[in-house]
Amino acid sequence: MTRAVVLLSGGLDSSTCLAVALSKGREVCALTVDYGQRHRKEVEAAKRIAKHFGVKIHKILDVDLTQLGGSALTDRKTAVPEKRSMKEIGRGIPPTYVPARNTILLGLALAYAERIDADEIYIAASAIDYSGYPDCRPEFYKAFREVARLGTKRGVEGRPIHIHTPLIRMTKADIVRTGTRLGVPFELTWSCYLGGAKACGLCDSCQLRLKGFREARLQDPLSYRARKT
Repeated sequence: MTRAVVLLSGGLDSSTCLAVALSKGREVCALTVDYGQRHRKEVEAAKRIAKHFGVKIHKILDVDLTQLGGSALTDRKTAVPEKRSMKEIGRGIPPTYVPARNTILLGLALAYAERIDADEIYIAASAIDYSGYPDCRPEFYKAFREVARLGTKRGVEGRPIHIHTPLIRMTKADIVRTGTRLGVPFELTWSCYLGGAKACGLCDSCQLRLKGFREARLQDPLSYRARKT
């Protein structure tokens, strides 16, 4: 059985990505990175998702990116944008961008995959219906595949670790439909940038999630504090 490391944040996308890897018969080792984001609800959601799918190995790494700051997700002095229009969300790089986050996450996943002799890494990047992050683009992953090939023992020995982005060309509605088909318990996931008792419904992540469910013509099982009108 092919062993795969799946980066699992606990959100809608990464939970669906994990389900995709399982549907392909992979032996999944989930990797969650607690990087000092505003709240721990994502990490707790990742634990619930891993347990739901019976993932035997779920590693949680603490990497404190608050020491670097530079993002609304790692610096509480920077406000998380709310009530932005879809046009605004799709334009430019927002303050919720964490500098080089996916580079860091992939580097950690690559090290972990090499350590446990995994053949693949799955990451839930999507270049459609997203917040303009530069490290969600296909060209970034094409380049990182070359980094993985050139910069690891396995790669030099001719056994490169393959990096898969199964959601890269999916809209948020596509992801919702795929996750539904694969049995993802969306009620256990968390996408909101804030850590309240309920999802805020107003940040970019909540709005994109709600848009996905709406366009998929399905009901989001999460409760929301508010919804943009």
